[in-house]
Amino acid sequence: MLMTIQRLPDRVTVRKGGETHPLTQADGVFRDHSYSLIFQSDSKSGGIQVTLEAHDAASYVILRWEGNFPRGTRFLSDAFERTYGEQEWRGMVAQRMMPWYFLASTGEQGQTCGYGVQVRPNAIALWQCDPKGVTLWLDVRCGAQPVQPGREPLELATIVQLQSQKDESPFALHQRFCHVMCSDPVLPDNVVYGSNNWYYAYGNFSRADIEADTATVARLTAGLENRPYMVIDDGWQEFTTERICAGGPYVRGGLRMGDMGELARSMKAQGVRPGIWVRPTLNHDRQIPGSWRLERDWDVLDPTVPAVRDYIGGIIERLTGEWGFELVKYDFSTFDLLGKWGFEVDIALTSPGWAFKDRTMTTAQAVKALYKTILDHANGAVLIGCNCIGHLGAGLFHIHRSGDDTSGRNWERTRKMGVNSLAFRLPQHKAFFDVDADCVGITADVPWERTREWLKMLSMSGTPLFCSITPGLLDERQEAEVMQAFARGSLQADVAEPLDCLETTCPDRWRINGEEVSFDLFEPDGVAMIGPDGELVN
Repeated sequence: MLMTIQRLPDRVTVRKGGETHPLTQADGVFRDHSYSLIFQSDSKSGGIQVTLEAHDAASYVILRWEGNFPRGTRFLSDAFERTYGEQEWRGMVAQRMMPWYFLASTGEQGQTCGYGVQVRPNAIALWQCDPKGVTLWLDVRCGAQPVQPGREPLELATIVQLQSQKDESPFALHQRFCHVMCSDPVLPDNVVYGSNNWYYAYGNFSRADIEADTATVARLTAGLENRPYMVIDDGWQEFTTERICAGGPYVRGGLRMGDMGELARSMKAQGVRPGIWVRPTLNHDRQIPGSWRLERDWDVLDPTVPAVRDYIGGIIERLTGEWGFELVKYDFSTFDLLGKWGFEVDIALTSPGWAFKDRTMTTAQAVKALYKTILDHANGAVLIGCNCIGHLGAGLFHIHRSGDDTSGRNWERTRKMGVNSLAFRLPQHKAFFDVDADCVGITADVPWERTREWLKMLSMSGTPLFCSITPGLLDERQEAEVMQAFARGSLQADVAEPLDCLETTCPDRWRINGEEVSFDLFEPDGVAMIGPDGELVN
């Protein structure tokens, strides 16, 4: 049996800014004059619910369990939001912050154990392991400031643990543990697949281009009962001429797009389900009051303000109810709210000195309030959360874009980001949400020999398949391969498992429906170098 945390911690500390408050345990409650931390068994999950009663502001609640892991134990962490090609089983790194949950394993034939918190906690959860024990940091700040006590006790998180069964692989334990952490996912009513125009157009397109893309995906899926989606990505909105990934207002389309409701109806008439991209937290409308805006960034809306949630809900209502889009991909919310990408997040989480408007809401609660608002106003549309925090969004959106961008410009970015995301986030599929490892960019910049491998892997993974197809590029043989992939992706009946994830960040040996399949993922000269902007180094 690996180390257990299904017990009271050995130490509990609350931090407020620079102050440290060690709490003393009596009868299962840890307390001092300002704080009480209560631990209760949760009969539904089998975990331990942690609740904070506070008479003063608080920044972090720190739980410490003493113990150790066998020598040679390796650890796998989840990512804070998306993965960035960095997921891997590693040895013990004491200073490593592991978001939301982690797995410890003594090897393929040994024991594996999952340690984590159930989805949608009210605190940001970060784990650490060292030779003497396990530490859980529960970040209860409001932005970068201590959260102010509310009227009611604050349920921070429910801590859960799961031990592997005899001969259970680390991957299988990971899958089972994800179901323990989430008992109420919101999954799409239909299998989601189709086309997205980002990875060939990169925001430069017109209404005529979308009509043509719709015709293409309709033709390549002709005869399939489950109809595909055509997702209009960034570039359709009114302010897109000013900057890439521009925000609102989302009242109308840009000059080249025309009436968006008419466009959605035209797409449906071709037998395709219309989808659309939106960045709801960024808005350049100067009529919006300053009291709605984030203290740290004037262009970002603050979701702790009820009027902001109503306003964002109105945007989603327009896209889905008025215009008739059946899928909404919403993006950039983590970057907008925290000012950092997931790979930049550490214990500081965000830049110092600022807070959300409602000082009694933790950052986790603010993020969840945004996601719930979008779900509540979606009119049954499928929701894809991109640059969203999966552990906070499980149960609040249908699909999670689980890795950073693949590419239609260089293969190395797709190999690094896409394959890593698919392999290491796949256990969350159908447990938290549908896992979307991102698109197959079909362009002249990437050799078909490589593109084909990613197309095959995604179509055989049992997860959503989206393709960005450069108009007029495919020859007859390539079209046939895309049609075959779409047919398979329209069903998503395959069961996939990476076989070499303990050894590499880029698994190329997989078990698909019980049979081993290998993929050719590397260029003849090996790995190309890409710079911090994601482009090839020349």
